[in-house]
Amino acid sequence: MSGAARWTDLWPRLMSGIVLIVVGAVEIWLGGVPFAALVCVLAGAMIWEAARMFAAPDALRSGVLAAVAVALALWLPGIMVLPILLAAVVVASRSVERERGPFLALAIWSLLGCYAMGTLRAEAGLIWVLWLVAVVVISDVAGYFAGRSLGGPKFWPRYSPKKTWSGTIAGWIGAAGVGLIFAAPTGAGLALVPLSVLVSFAGQMGDIAESAVKRLRGVKDSSNLIPGHGGVLDRFDAMLGAALVGVILWAVGLLPGVA
Repeated sequence: MSGAARWTDLWPRLMSGIVLIVVGAVEIWLGGVPFAALVCVLAGAMIWEAARMFAAPDALRSGVLAAVAVALALWLPGIMVLPILLAAVVVASRSVERERGPFLALAIWSLLGCYAMGTLRAEAGLIWVLWLVAVVVISDVAGYFAGRSLGGPKFWPRYSPKKTWSGTIAGWIGAAGVGLIFAAPTGAGLALVPLSVLVSFAGQMGDIAESAVKRLRGVKDSSNLIPGHGGVLDRFDAMLGAALVGVILWAVGLLPGVA
């Protein structure tokens, strides 16, 4: 790949990224209903994209149902969360005629990840959501530039042909740096460094999982909603994986100063 070709998607990716950062920062700062509403919209968009990837004829209905399900899950007692989200996914899967299993896995993972994001903001607080987002963003940026600049052996070419070991490790290093930065503000100390690397790895696995589904369905992007990034799933796949691990860390008391 020539030097120029490596960076052809940088400008639209950067511009879209700035918009996402501004909108996301405002919503995260506000928290409460505005952030919950954003999470529900993201959930609906993700299931709409997933249904379209699997050629479901009623993708829009599935997306609306998913958004409503996440809203209910964030509002109702915790014991109701899994039944509500599973019900929405099962209903959405009824119109998927082939490879229903992968669709179910992608859909429930997406909704659980969105629920995790909403729960972290509501229960763990602003500082931990900022930490989570910083880990994912810095890991992604470090991995992108290291992978494009250094190249090298592929991390998991069967499912993610563009992801390299150099980019993956750069992401871990970036995440460790985020852990150091947030160690004092959170009161977590150096314990946050390995936790940040763990969350980074979870995000990378989320990226690879979505890539595997796209390869299964023979599509390049989940949609074209976000210029330079593809679809909502393409942009937030890592966040879903990271949020799931983040909310587990919070639930079991491994986010110091929160539990």
